[in-house]
Amino acid sequence: QVQLVESGGGLVQPGGSLRLSCIASGSLDFFAIGWFRQAPGKEREGVSCLSMSLSDIRYSDSVAGRFTISKDNAKNAVFLQMDNLEPGDTAVYYCAAKYTYGGNWCSLTTDVYDYWGQGTQVTISS
Repeated sequence: QVQLVESGGGLVQPGGSLRLSCIASGSLDFFAIGWFRQAPGKEREGVSCLSMSLSDIRYSDSVAGRFTISKDNAKNAVFLQMDNLEPGDTAVYYCAAKYTYGGNWCSLTTDVYDYWGQGTQVTISS
């Protein structure tokens, strides 16, 4: 079992940047990690994910080219660098983990993941 804690959210103007962090209670060496977001009145959607060895990295069409996911195994952490933010990016952002038993894959589907953080609010507004 792993516990996840997100941080780094806040209020920024359109065009600005934020870096979200997801810190795990233990090693993420054998986990796929995903970032998801949920805006008011909308379903939770996948934003980005990476596999345990970083060979599988994915982005949703809405954030590709603006967001970058990364991982620091030594810190048990996964990051989401968000640049050129738009009002449509406003949401609560969650990180999630799935133990893959050595499988080198990730997914942008919420049902795949077993462990979730509590979320961090990101608001883009002028």
